[in-house]
Amino acid sequence: MKRFFDTELETFRSNLILMGETSIRQVRDAVKALVEGDVALADRAEIIREKGTDRSRFFRGEIDKYGWVDVGSSYLPSELLAAVLAAQLEAADWIQTCRARLWHRYQHELRDWAGRRDIGLPVIPSDCDQAFHMFYVILPSLQMRERLIAHLKSVGILAVFHYQPLHLSAMGRRLGGQPGQCPVTERIADRLLRLPFYTNMAEDEQSTVIEALHRFEC
Repeated sequence: MKRFFDTELETFRSNLILMGETSIRQVRDAVKALVEGDVALADRAEIIREKGTDRSRFFRGEIDKYGWVDVGSSYLPSELLAAVLAAQLEAADWIQTCRARLWHRYQHELRDWAGRRDIGLPVIPSDCDQAFHMFYVILPSLQMRERLIAHLKSVGILAVFHYQPLHLSAMGRRLGGQPGQCPVTERIADRLLRLPFYTNMAEDEQSTVIEALHRFEC
């Protein structure tokens, strides 16, 4: 049994780069979507989603009965979550317009401030589009990030750092993760700070954040 699951895990690792997932919480654009770039992976994803069965093929009339054919679980969203997703998809253009406006304002009004303090801002290559998922700054050091978090907290603004490197998480270490394996990731993880950023953020709320950042003393 252990050998079977080890093989499944290795297959998952190999396929992970071919499948992407985006999940929307309070700060994201939709509740759940699966982006697949390979037909075989899409077929297997459907089976995994259907609790390891080929039930969907049965309902499409492709087979005369269905059964348990692979690993899987219950990933179907509730009707309430599906309703939220439907509403968000209908408003997708408006949501992205709002988020783009917030993102570009941060980028414009923090450019000089960041440049004088050796603070990095997001860079989007000219041949790429973005989802306007977040706006972050990259501080020169962990210590400066801690001071900026404390400064913003003192005026009632919550700013958080991003997820920790997965290879250094408890599960990552159990799978062989070691410090130094992803040096860029580890460096950025200690210095990245996410600014308040959500679709219905008011102009005066964003102004408060920007003004607080300009008052920050390095």
